[in-house]
Amino acid sequence: MLTVDITKKLSDFTLDISFTAPNKTLVLFGPSGCGKTTILRCIAGLMKPDEGSIVSNKTVFYSSKAATHLPPRSRNVSYMFQDFALFPHMNVKHNIWYGVKTHSQQANDLYEKLITLLKIEHLPHRTIIQLSGGEKQRVAMARALMAEPQILLLDEPLSALDAQSRYELQDELKKLQEIWNIPFILVTHSPEEAQALGSEVIFLHQGRQVSEPPPSWNMNANGKTTRSSFQYFY
Repeated sequence: MLTVDITKKLSDFTLDISFTAPNKTLVLFGPSGCGKTTILRCIAGLMKPDEGSIVSNKTVFYSSKAATHLPPRSRNVSYMFQDFALFPHMNVKHNIWYGVKTHSQQANDLYEKLITLLKIEHLPHRTIIQLSGGEKQRVAMARALMAEPQILLLDEPLSALDAQSRYELQDELKKLQEIWNIPFILVTHSPEEAQALGSEVIFLHQGRQVSEPPPSWNMNANGKTTRSSFQYFY
Protein backbone atom coordinates (compact mmCIF):
# COMPACT_ATOMS: atom_id res chain seq x y z
CA MET A 1 0.00 0.00 0.00
CA LEU A 2 1.20 3.48 -0.88
CA THR A 3 0.33 6.55 1.18
CA VAL A 4 0.90 10.02 -0.28
CA ASP A 5 0.39 13.28 1.63
CA ILE A 6 2.39 16.09 0.01
CA THR A 7 2.46 19.72 -1.03
CA LYS A 8 4.57 21.18 -3.83
CA LYS A 9 4.52 24.77 -5.03
CA LEU A 10 4.29 24.94 -8.82
CA SER A 11 4.29 27.94 -11.15
CA ASP A 12 0.50 28.37 -11.35
CA PHE A 13 -0.75 26.74 -8.14
CA THR A 14 0.30 24.67 -5.14
CA LEU A 15 -0.13 20.92 -5.42
CA ASP A 16 -1.80 19.71 -2.21
CA ILE A 17 -2.82 16.07 -2.35
CA SER A 18 -3.41 13.21 0.06
CA PHE A 19 -4.44 9.66 -0.86
CA THR A 20 -3.83 5.98 -0.21
CA ALA A 21 -3.30 3.52 -3.06
CA PRO A 22 -4.01 -0.15 -2.28
CA ASN A 23 -2.94 -3.01 -4.53
CA LYS A 24 -5.33 -1.92 -7.27
CA THR A 25 -5.29 0.52 -10.18
CA LEU A 26 -5.65 4.09 -8.97
CA VAL A 27 -6.33 6.66 -11.69
CA LEU A 28 -5.27 10.30 -11.42
CA PHE A 29 -7.67 12.08 -13.75
CA GLY A 30 -7.88 15.67 -14.90
CA PRO A 31 -6.95 18.16 -17.62
CA SER A 32 -3.39 18.84 -18.71
CA GLY A 33 -1.39 20.88 -16.23
CA CYS A 34 -3.40 19.96 -13.11
CA GLY A 35 -0.51 18.22 -11.32
CA LYS A 36 -0.99 14.56 -12.31
CA THR A 37 2.50 13.93 -13.66
CA THR A 38 4.07 15.92 -10.82
CA ILE A 39 2.54 13.44 -8.37
CA LEU A 40 4.09 10.53 -10.28
CA ARG A 41 7.47 12.24 -10.37
CA CYS A 42 7.36 12.85 -6.61
CA ILE A 43 6.51 9.19 -5.96
CA ALA A 44 9.34 8.07 -8.24
CA GLY A 45 11.83 10.41 -6.57
CA LEU A 46 12.38 12.51 -9.69
CA MET A 47 10.96 15.57 -7.90
CA LYS A 48 11.06 16.49 -4.23
CA PRO A 49 7.89 17.72 -2.51
CA ASP A 50 8.06 20.79 -0.30
CA GLU A 51 6.34 19.15 2.66
CA GLY A 52 4.61 15.95 3.70
CA SER A 53 5.36 12.27 3.31
CA ILE A 54 5.34 9.38 0.85
CA VAL A 55 5.36 5.89 2.36
CA SER A 56 5.20 2.51 0.60
CA ASN A 57 4.30 -0.24 3.05
CA LYS A 58 6.89 0.47 5.77
CA THR A 59 9.45 2.17 3.54
CA VAL A 60 9.58 5.95 3.85
CA PHE A 61 10.30 7.40 0.41
CA TYR A 62 9.99 10.99 1.57
CA SER A 63 9.36 12.75 4.86
CA SER A 64 9.87 16.45 5.42
CA LYS A 65 9.74 15.94 9.19
CA ALA A 66 12.39 13.21 9.16
CA ALA A 67 14.42 14.92 6.40
CA THR A 68 14.20 11.72 4.33
CA HIS A 69 14.31 11.66 0.54
CA LEU A 70 15.23 8.29 -0.95
CA PRO A 71 16.85 8.43 -4.40
CA PRO A 72 14.88 6.82 -7.25
CA ARG A 73 17.14 3.75 -7.39
CA SER A 74 16.28 2.91 -3.77
CA ARG A 75 12.48 3.03 -4.17
CA ASN A 76 11.81 -0.07 -6.30
CA VAL A 77 9.33 1.90 -8.39
CA SER A 78 8.91 1.43 -12.15
CA TYR A 79 7.83 4.38 -14.27
CA MET A 80 6.28 3.99 -17.73
CA PHE A 81 6.72 7.30 -19.51
CA GLN A 82 4.25 8.64 -22.04
CA ASP A 83 6.72 8.19 -24.92
CA PHE A 84 7.77 4.73 -23.57
CA ALA A 85 11.47 5.82 -23.36
CA LEU A 86 12.74 2.71 -25.14
CA PHE A 87 16.34 2.58 -26.34
CA PRO A 88 16.41 2.66 -30.17
CA HIS A 89 19.94 1.20 -30.38
CA MET A 90 18.86 -1.95 -28.49
CA ASN A 91 16.60 -4.75 -29.67
CA VAL A 92 13.42 -5.69 -27.81
CA LYS A 93 15.06 -8.32 -25.60
CA HIS A 94 17.86 -6.02 -24.50
CA ASN A 95 15.34 -3.26 -23.74
CA ILE A 96 13.32 -5.59 -21.51
CA TRP A 97 16.42 -6.81 -19.67
CA TYR A 98 17.86 -3.32 -19.25
CA GLY A 99 18.57 -2.58 -15.59
CA VAL A 100 18.10 -6.16 -14.37
CA LYS A 101 20.93 -6.77 -11.92
CA THR A 102 21.01 -10.57 -11.86
CA HIS A 103 20.46 -12.80 -14.89
CA SER A 104 19.25 -15.75 -12.82
CA GLN A 105 16.93 -18.58 -13.77
CA GLN A 106 14.19 -16.80 -11.83
CA ALA A 107 14.74 -13.65 -13.89
CA ASN A 108 14.71 -15.65 -17.11
CA ASP A 109 11.46 -17.34 -16.07
CA LEU A 110 9.95 -13.90 -15.41
CA TYR A 111 11.11 -12.70 -18.84
CA GLU A 112 9.47 -15.68 -20.55
CA LYS A 113 6.28 -15.13 -18.55
CA LEU A 114 6.12 -11.45 -19.51
CA ILE A 115 6.67 -11.87 -23.23
CA THR A 116 4.01 -14.60 -23.24
CA LEU A 117 1.46 -12.58 -21.27
CA LEU A 118 2.07 -9.52 -23.43
CA LYS A 119 2.06 -11.52 -26.68
CA ILE A 120 5.48 -10.35 -27.85
CA GLU A 121 7.25 -13.73 -28.09
CA HIS A 122 7.94 -13.07 -31.77
CA LEU A 123 9.63 -9.69 -31.20
CA PRO A 124 12.83 -10.23 -29.10
CA HIS A 125 15.31 -9.58 -31.91
CA ARG A 126 13.50 -6.71 -33.61
CA THR A 127 14.71 -3.14 -33.23
CA ILE A 128 12.44 -0.55 -31.66
CA ILE A 129 12.02 1.31 -34.94
CA GLN A 130 10.41 -1.81 -36.43
CA LEU A 131 7.61 -1.88 -33.84
CA SER A 132 4.09 -0.49 -33.96
CA GLY A 133 2.81 1.79 -31.20
CA GLY A 134 1.02 -1.08 -29.48
CA GLU A 135 4.12 -3.28 -29.63
CA LYS A 136 6.25 -0.51 -28.13
CA GLN A 137 3.75 -0.17 -25.30
CA ARG A 138 3.93 -3.89 -24.58
CA VAL A 139 7.73 -3.85 -24.58
CA ALA A 140 7.76 -0.85 -22.22
CA MET A 141 5.35 -2.66 -19.90
CA ALA A 142 7.50 -5.79 -19.94
CA ARG A 143 10.59 -3.76 -19.07
CA ALA A 144 8.77 -1.99 -16.24
CA LEU A 145 7.59 -5.27 -14.68
CA MET A 146 10.89 -7.05 -15.30
CA ALA A 147 12.31 -4.92 -12.48
CA GLU A 148 9.79 -6.56 -10.09
CA PRO A 149 8.65 -3.20 -8.70
CA GLN A 150 6.51 -2.67 -5.63
CA ILE A 151 4.70 0.18 -7.45
CA LEU A 152 4.07 0.81 -11.15
CA LEU A 153 3.55 4.38 -12.37
CA LEU A 154 1.94 4.87 -15.80
CA ASP A 155 1.89 8.32 -17.41
CA GLU A 156 -0.72 8.43 -20.20
CA PRO A 157 0.33 4.91 -21.31
CA LEU A 158 -2.31 4.56 -24.05
CA SER A 159 -2.54 8.11 -25.39
CA ALA A 160 -0.38 7.52 -28.48
CA LEU A 161 -2.24 4.40 -29.63
CA ASP A 162 -5.06 3.85 -32.09
CA ALA A 163 -8.51 2.96 -30.73
CA GLN A 164 -8.22 -0.79 -31.32
CA SER A 165 -4.83 -1.01 -29.59
CA ARG A 166 -6.14 1.04 -26.66
CA TYR A 167 -9.03 -1.36 -26.07
CA GLU A 168 -6.77 -4.42 -26.26
CA LEU A 169 -4.17 -2.96 -23.92
CA GLN A 170 -6.76 -1.82 -21.39
CA ASP A 171 -7.68 -5.48 -20.91
CA GLU A 172 -4.02 -6.50 -20.66
CA LEU A 173 -3.28 -3.81 -18.07
CA LYS A 174 -6.15 -5.05 -15.91
CA LYS A 175 -4.92 -8.65 -16.14
CA LEU A 176 -1.34 -7.67 -15.30
CA GLN A 177 -2.44 -5.72 -12.24
CA GLU A 178 -4.39 -8.70 -10.97
CA ILE A 179 -1.38 -10.99 -11.47
CA TRP A 180 1.23 -8.66 -9.93
CA ASN A 181 -1.09 -7.38 -7.18
CA ILE A 182 0.78 -4.11 -6.62
CA PRO A 183 -0.43 -0.50 -6.85
CA PHE A 184 -0.73 0.67 -10.46
CA ILE A 185 -1.03 4.47 -10.48
CA LEU A 186 -2.19 5.66 -13.87
CA VAL A 187 -2.45 9.21 -15.19
CA THR A 188 -4.98 10.01 -17.90
CA HIS A 189 -7.18 12.79 -19.22
CA SER A 190 -9.43 10.25 -20.98
CA PRO A 191 -12.73 9.56 -19.19
CA GLU A 192 -13.06 6.25 -21.03
CA GLU A 193 -9.67 5.05 -19.77
CA ALA A 194 -10.37 6.25 -16.24
CA GLN A 195 -13.66 4.40 -16.17
CA ALA A 196 -12.29 1.22 -17.78
CA LEU A 197 -9.10 0.91 -15.73
CA GLY A 198 -9.61 2.61 -12.38
CA SER A 199 -10.60 0.70 -9.27
CA GLU A 200 -10.59 4.20 -7.82
CA VAL A 201 -10.42 7.56 -9.59
CA ILE A 202 -9.03 10.76 -8.09
CA PHE A 203 -10.27 13.90 -9.86
CA LEU A 204 -7.67 16.68 -9.87
CA HIS A 205 -8.16 20.37 -10.51
CA GLN A 206 -5.28 22.83 -10.12
CA GLY A 207 -3.37 20.53 -7.82
CA ARG A 208 -6.22 19.55 -5.51
CA GLN A 209 -8.61 16.64 -5.33
CA VAL A 210 -12.23 17.46 -6.13
CA SER A 211 -15.24 15.27 -5.37
CA GLU A 212 -16.22 14.94 -9.03
CA PRO A 213 -15.19 16.48 -12.36
CA PRO A 214 -16.74 19.92 -12.89
CA PRO A 215 -19.47 19.98 -15.60
CA SER A 216 -17.18 22.15 -17.74
CA TRP A 217 -14.59 19.38 -18.01
CA ASN A 218 -14.43 17.46 -21.23
CA MET A 219 -10.99 16.45 -22.41
CA ASN A 220 -10.21 16.29 -26.09
CA ALA A 221 -7.35 14.29 -27.59
CA ASN A 222 -4.81 16.89 -26.45
CA GLY A 223 -6.01 17.03 -22.86
CA LYS A 224 -7.57 20.48 -23.27
CA THR A 225 -10.93 21.30 -21.72
CA THR A 226 -14.02 22.16 -23.71
CA ARG A 227 -17.46 23.29 -22.56
CA SER A 228 -19.26 20.03 -23.32
CA SER A 229 -21.04 18.27 -20.48
CA PHE A 230 -19.05 15.63 -18.63
CA GLN A 231 -21.96 14.13 -16.73
CA TYR A 232 -22.05 10.89 -18.72
CA PHE A 233 -18.81 9.83 -17.01
CA TYR A 234 -19.91 10.13 -13.42
